[in-house]
Amino acid sequence: MHTKPTVLLGYLVPALVLALLPVLGAPRSWLLYIFLFAIYLTMANMWNLLAGYSGLVSLCQPAFLGLAGYTMVIGTWIGIPWYCGIFLGAIVAALFSLLLSNAVFRLTGVYFSIGTMVVPEALRMVFYLWRPVGGPMVGAGAGYMVKGIESLRPDHFYWLALALAVVSMVIMRVVLRSDLGLGLAAVRDNDKSAATAGVNVFKLKVYTFMIAGAVTGLAGAIYYLNNGYIEPSNTFNVKWTMTLILATVIGGVRTEEGPFLGSIVAVFLYFVLARYSGYSLLIQGIILVVIMLASPQGIVGMLRKIKWYRDFTGYVAD
Repeated sequence: MHTKPTVLLGYLVPALVLALLPVLGAPRSWLLYIFLFAIYLTMANMWNLLAGYSGLVSLCQPAFLGLAGYTMVIGTWIGIPWYCGIFLGAIVAALFSLLLSNAVFRLTGVYFSIGTMVVPEALRMVFYLWRPVGGPMVGAGAGYMVKGIESLRPDHFYWLALALAVVSMVIMRVVLRSDLGLGLAAVRDNDKSAATAGVNVFKLKVYTFMIAGAVTGLAGAIYYLNNGYIEPSNTFNVKWTMTLILATVIGGVRTEEGPFLGSIVAVFLYFVLARYSGYSLLIQGIILVVIMLASPQGIVGMLRKIKWYRDFTGYVAD
């Protein structure tokens, strides 16, 4: 597949327009929608990198965003500025992914997915019992408010999320057009053949896992910075896994445009299904299955059947 330089312009121009919305006095509701879109896009890009381009169907993304979020929040309690805490959270998430890789990369296929799925649940129980700041180990959950952000305005969080979304898209383009991307394609197609050809399969997987962990962690830290509060049950929750999978699959797995389009749909569904919270995951699961059956490559797969879209993106079928 090849893409034209105009595609980059097609991303940058909307990003600049979106960045100006707070200055132009856009409604707060608009900023909230776009903030969530940027967070979802960042996480969906990283899951697409893992599942779509590397063949690693990881279900432990809530662990990365939760650990980074807790690192940032707890940091504000012990005197670490929030802006340092964001990057410290990303480092913790990356180191955790490195530690986790030694165990889960011994598994393959569905066993890898199951192995990663239990990680967020284990962390949820740990943070229910552990009080990181003050007091002995007790139950009832360790929830914390973010300290030292009284001077921040909603548009600050908005710009942080938007900048991270753009960075995640740049990371995707750089990785996929590098030697790392070529190696990942070989590993995804047949890791045994790739190893025979001299590709260090384990190292490539670890690098990718750490990149995804760090960037997902940044998204989590910014999300909980905006939220102003963090607690275990909603942080290490399967809803995050469902959201990023939904955004990627609806848009189109293993396509660069897919997470962008899918994240728009995911934000729409978030607000529409809010009134049906008890059935939200069920409805999302049904939508996911229908999309996978109707169009395995999601919205992008349908758009690529249209000539003007192929001309604009310069898409050429492999």
